[in-house]
Amino acid sequence: MNSNGPYRCWAEISGAALRHNAQVVRDRVGNIPLIAVVKANAYGHGMIGVARALVNDAQLFGVANLEEAQALRKEVSQPIIILGPALPEERAPIATGGFIPSISTLEEACEFNLAGKNTPVAINLVIDTGMGRMGVVQAEAAELFRQIVALANVKIHSVSTHLPVSNEDEAFTRSELAQFSELVKKLRAEFPAKFEVHALPSAGVLAYSDPPFDVVRTGLILYGISPLAEFQKLLRPVMTWKTHLALIRDMPPGHGISYGRTFITPQAMRVATLSAGYADGYPRHLSNRDAAVLVRGKRCPLLGRVTMDLMMIDVSHVEDAVVGDEAVLMGRQGDQEIPVTELAERADTITWEIITRVGSRVRRVFV
Repeated sequence: MNSNGPYRCWAEISGAALRHNAQVVRDRVGNIPLIAVVKANAYGHGMIGVARALVNDAQLFGVANLEEAQALRKEVSQPIIILGPALPEERAPIATGGFIPSISTLEEACEFNLAGKNTPVAINLVIDTGMGRMGVVQAEAAELFRQIVALANVKIHSVSTHLPVSNEDEAFTRSELAQFSELVKKLRAEFPAKFEVHALPSAGVLAYSDPPFDVVRTGLILYGISPLAEFQKLLRPVMTWKTHLALIRDMPPGHGISYGRTFITPQAMRVATLSAGYADGYPRHLSNRDAAVLVRGKRCPLLGRVTMDLMMIDVSHVEDAVVGDEAVLMGRQGDQEIPVTELAERADTITWEIITRVGSRVRRVFV
C-alpha cells in the first residue's frame, strides 16, 4: 500500500525531476527568464504542487485562463501570464488581479485600457506567425503596436508568438523565427517602448535556441517529456501513475473479458482487476492495442476493453502477485518502464493528451 494514503489510483510527482528538467532548460538558454507553463493543472501534474517545486527556478508562470491565474496567485509572487484570450467579463478581474493578459486585437487592448484606469495593465501582444489560433497577423503587427502604445492605461510587457510545427518542420520553423526576429527589430527601432520577447516553447528550447530571445516559455520539457525524441535522454520523467490490484481470479479457457467480449481467454489465465479506468484518464483507446501495466517489475498485458472504473490484466506469469500490489500504469518499476510515449503511440494520440487527461480523482502525491 502506498505510504501516503490508501489511494485507489494516484500519480507520484517528483520535485527533483522537475528541478532537473528546469536545469536542462537553463543549460541550453543560459540565465534568461523562464516562464514555467503550468496550465491545464500543470499538464496533469498538479498546478499548485508543481509551482511550489519550481518557485526558485521560474521567473514567471504561464496559465490558460483567469481561474487558473487566481488559484496560482495564492501560492506564488512571480508575474503570471494568461496565455489564452480573455472573455469580456474576465478583463476587469484580470486588470485588478495584476495578471498579464495575451491579446490579439485593438478591441481587447481598448477594453483593458478602460479596465486599467487605476493601475496600467501590462499585456502580452501575440503575433500570429503561422499558428492561426490567436494573435495579430504579422503584416498588421506594427500598426497594432503603434495603436496600443498610444493608450494611456496599457503597457506592452511582452511580444510573443507560437510555433506550430517546431517538432515537425524545421525549415518552416527556422523561416518563421527569422521573420519574427525581423519584426521585433522593426518594432524596437520604431517605438521607444521597452518590452520582452518570447517565442520558444519546449521544442524551440531544445532545437532552436540560438538566439533564445529574452524569455523562454516551457511546458512539456519541464515534465520530463521531449517533443523531439533525440533529446529525451536529457530529461527525467516527473510522473509515475499507479493503481492497485483490487482482485485476482483464475479464469478458465474460453471466458470473455470486459464489455463486448473482445478478448476471450485462450487458456486458463490468472486475471487481475485494477482499481482504475477511463474515468481516471486511462485511455479507452488502449483497449486491445497491446498495452501493458507493470506489476512486481513485470509487464502484464491489458485484456479486453478498459471500463470506467476498472481494467483487467494478465498476471499469469507473476506468480507472487497479490491483491493490494501496486501496478504502474505509466512510469518505471524495477528495471521495466512504460513511458508516456508508449501509451501515446498505442492510443494513437500525443503525449500532451495522455498526461493532461489524468483525471481529477487521481491523487497527486509529491515526492
